[in-house]
Amino acid sequence: MGRQLGLVLYVLAMVGLIVGLDVAFFRDHFWPRVMLNVGIVLVFLACYLRFLKHS
Repeated sequence: MGRQLGLVLYVLAMVGLIVGLDVAFFRDHFWPRVMLNVGIVLVFLACYLRFLKHS
């Protein structure tokens, strides 16, 4: 149960970061917004695979 809670908090942090940056900086810019969102997801995925998958 602790591992699932950690994963849920990790995903919520990613979603919160994406939504916060979208609202704050990229509200009217579609392509930069898409590129930033993909980049954030890739960074979170890389960190998950590197540090959290094997714990």
